[in-house]
Amino acid sequence: MKNRMFAITLALVCLLGSHSLAAENKLVIHADRAKDQINRNIYGHFSEHLGRCIYEGYWVGKGSKIPNTRGIRNDVVAALKKSKIPVLRWPGGCFADEYHWMDGIGPAKKRPSMINTHWGGVTENNHFGTHEFMDLCEQLGCEPYICGNVGSGTVQEMQQWVEYITSNAISPMTDLRKKNGRAKPWKLTYFGVGNENWGCGGNMTAEFYADQYKRYATYVHNLSGNKIFKIACGPNNVDYHWTEVLMREAGKRMNGLALHFYCGSGKKSRSATQFDEGDWFHLLKRALFMEELVTRHSAIMDQFDPQKKVALCVDEWGAWHAVEPGTNPGFLYQQNSLRDALVAGVTLNIFNQHCDRVKVGNIAQTVNVLQAMILTDKEKMLLTPTYHVFEMFAVHQNAILLPSELQCGDYAMGGDKIPALNVSASRDLSGKIHVTLCNLNPNQPAALACELAGAKAKNISGRVLTATEITDHNTFDKPENIKPAEFTAFKVTDAGFSTTLPAKSVVVLEVQ
Repeated sequence: MKNRMFAITLALVCLLGSHSLAAENKLVIHADRAKDQINRNIYGHFSEHLGRCIYEGYWVGKGSKIPNTRGIRNDVVAALKKSKIPVLRWPGGCFADEYHWMDGIGPAKKRPSMINTHWGGVTENNHFGTHEFMDLCEQLGCEPYICGNVGSGTVQEMQQWVEYITSNAISPMTDLRKKNGRAKPWKLTYFGVGNENWGCGGNMTAEFYADQYKRYATYVHNLSGNKIFKIACGPNNVDYHWTEVLMREAGKRMNGLALHFYCGSGKKSRSATQFDEGDWFHLLKRALFMEELVTRHSAIMDQFDPQKKVALCVDEWGAWHAVEPGTNPGFLYQQNSLRDALVAGVTLNIFNQHCDRVKVGNIAQTVNVLQAMILTDKEKMLLTPTYHVFEMFAVHQNAILLPSELQCGDYAMGGDKIPALNVSASRDLSGKIHVTLCNLNPNQPAALACELAGAKAKNISGRVLTATEITDHNTFDKPENIKPAEFTAFKVTDAGFSTTLPAKSVVVLEVQ
């Protein structure tokens, strides 16, 4: 009954909408100014050896009763393929700078164990290593992004890892790979030269790391026709000095610079599901700070790279809540509510709007850790609200950005305010226009008038993600509590279209 009443209420709210709201919110989409392509790899994911992300998340082992392919669980692969996962970053994170790749190859029973000192102090058996990760990427149909060990590893170790993966020449590493069951080299697209070297990756200064980057990157070779996109460790959120130093000293030797930013968990409560509107507001305000970060770091990069040859790669981002009660604090297992869906929506819209510089993005993390796409419990699996946003926004992958101008009202809270709406638009290869809209206000619907400059709307369809309460989330008992639904609260106009966005919602419109 509750869901039925909510659906009726939502329908009424969407069909209504005051003239004042319509006048207050106006969007102009410049379909006649299409220029920059939205790189599909903006929609990438990050999976670290942390908690139950790898083990129990992806990897259950070949002997598991959970349906799997060579030890990798089938349901997780199928879900991620449906969302069109483009790239996956591994093995860390902080874990990367204590990971020695040779411990993760060869017969599983002969692989040495290691202590995961960063995350829970647990002992890992290294059963998931290079072969398993590359197999996972092949099953997903996505690009691999491997992060190398600068913090505790050697130049030779990194050089040999690249050779082991990509070389088809006669060499010791090629022979070793063949001995371990892989005759053909893999395609390795992205390689990160260290991770968070300003912190857990060695506590380095920008100047010191710039020299280390140049040294290590020199030996990340392009072998046997494989071309690697080299990514340098970038800044920790507002460290603009780091960006300046790296671009000045090493910008000509890199393809990408990695930015990390976690928007936190709210003003008071640290829980993923027990919070009030003040926490909702604070987290979304923090998520919107990504706009300033991308803008300011891009401006510094423009000084040294005006042709935008170096990509800004936001390869760790997302919400960071308290762990679920009763779980290992070092495993970072948290729930995922409608609030997190809005965080994902506004962040992806920001990336789209800056696709001239942002080329790679990796949300942290894919399964069972932080702002996850998927949660698992033994044989059970559920999709989070964040997953649904990624699946809905996949229409932007490799589409051409349509510049847009949004005039909207504010969402105010306690003397502070943020824009109530957030948007991006693109045109895909078939000519369809997709508009992704977020209404951050949890209390009020938003009427919006949209002008399509250089295009005319004939047919429109839509999907919406919302819920009854701001704290609503999916559980293993109710895995479909939040999921996308058909959206019809729009009207074609002479100028374009008009719509009324439900409170606390993410909407995708397809315009033909």
